[in-house]
Amino acid sequence: MKFIIQRDRLVQSVQDVMKAVASRTTIPILTGIKITATNSGVTLTGSDSDISIESFIPLEEEGDELVELKQAGSIVLQARFFNEIIKKLPMDSVEIRVENQFQTIIRSGKAEFNLNGLDAEEYPHLPQIEEENIIKLPTDLLKTLIRQTVYAVSTSETRPILTGVNWKIEDGELICIATDSHRLAMRKAKIQSETQGNYNVVIPGKSLNELSKILDDTQDMVDIVITENQVLFKAKHLLFFSRLLEGNYPDTSRLIPNESKTDVVLNTKDFLQAIVRASLLGEGKNNVVKFTTFDSNFIEISSNTPEIGKVEEEVQVESIEGEELKISFNAKFMMDALRALEGSDIQISFTGAMRPFVIKSLNDESMLQLILPVRTY
Repeated sequence: MKFIIQRDRLVQSVQDVMKAVASRTTIPILTGIKITATNSGVTLTGSDSDISIESFIPLEEEGDELVELKQAGSIVLQARFFNEIIKKLPMDSVEIRVENQFQTIIRSGKAEFNLNGLDAEEYPHLPQIEEENIIKLPTDLLKTLIRQTVYAVSTSETRPILTGVNWKIEDGELICIATDSHRLAMRKAKIQSETQGNYNVVIPGKSLNELSKILDDTQDMVDIVITENQVLFKAKHLLFFSRLLEGNYPDTSRLIPNESKTDVVLNTKDFLQAIVRASLLGEGKNNVVKFTTFDSNFIEISSNTPEIGKVEEEVQVESIEGEELKISFNAKFMMDALRALEGSDIQISFTGAMRPFVIKSLNDESMLQLILPVRTY
């Protein structure tokens, strides 16, 4: 194998596939990046067997030559070293050639590295996915869906299914739900689908986080293909495979209250800043903050850590309807929820001091946040 490639494009592709490369693994070859050069371009692959990422660099793009192919072939190189080497090479182009016994020479300007490669035939094959049922989403919407839900997944392995985001597709609508059993985030979106089928799958939160980092903020469509145990996201020059989590996601619809006893409408930014300040003296490991309504047009946010001090702050609201209320909650959960919501005003609907409460953007039904209160005595 021998080719010359634009260094910038190579660096970008390596950065993308590095997100899937295993740092600790029982399969040593997965600590490497597979490089394949063909008549159409160069493909890089990284995998940790849960996530696999394939990045393609064509021979030319928009009239620019990106790759000059001298000889087709493939090799697996140690990802950590290869990544560091190409980032620090002196010139704009890089020559990579493989000699006997998988010896790989990387040359740029006057710098020449010699790396021991591994046989690409030993590298596990990526899943073969039948691309019959394709769902399409604009890239920026996909990133928004991930951002607005993935933070609420569980970080505990005691219930592995909760470490993923539940994606339900029915009647041309995608519903994304994440919960760690103390809070819940739900976001809905209309989708373009070439399938009439319904889906109900759970995608690992870690996979969605890595996918979001790689995707650009564009309107370009991403093709999504779901199978029994894999999901494939196809963007321009990029394939992102993730395994799906096994098991049934809990029915969260029962958690969401249908009625409310107290409704408060207020400005998202003012409320968030008050919560941030109150959390500085938040109580205990749950960083508890108290929320109290008053007759007139304000609420009080307070927190108290006896050995340190206390904070109280009044926040103007646009309206309060219903019963008076005192409730306590985890400040971090509230801050995460408010940062995920879009829109300047929110409505919070309470059904009592010990019942979950719902937060929504005032004029947007596509997004819902739910938080369980904290019992304080």
